[in-house]
Amino acid sequence: MDRSGFVKLAVVAFGLVILSFFVRGFSQLVFGRGVADLLQAPFAVVGFALLVYLFVRATLDATGIWTIENSEP
Repeated sequence: MDRSGFVKLAVVAFGLVILSFFVRGFSQLVFGRGVADLLQAPFAVVGFALLVYLFVRATLDATGIWTIENSEP
C-alpha cells in the first residue's frame, strides 16, 4: 500500500461513518428507531473497522515494522 492508497482508504472510512449517521437519521424519521439502528449498523461497523485497521497500520509504519511506501508520480 502506498500513501495515496492510505489516504483514499481514510477518506472512505470517514465517509462510511458519516453516512451511517445520515442513514440512521433519515431512516429513524421513516421507519422508527429499531429499524434505523439495523440499517445504520453495517456502515458504522465497516467504517470503524477500517479506521482501526488504518490506525494499526499507521502505528506499525511509525515504528518501522510495516512501512507504507511513498507514492511515485
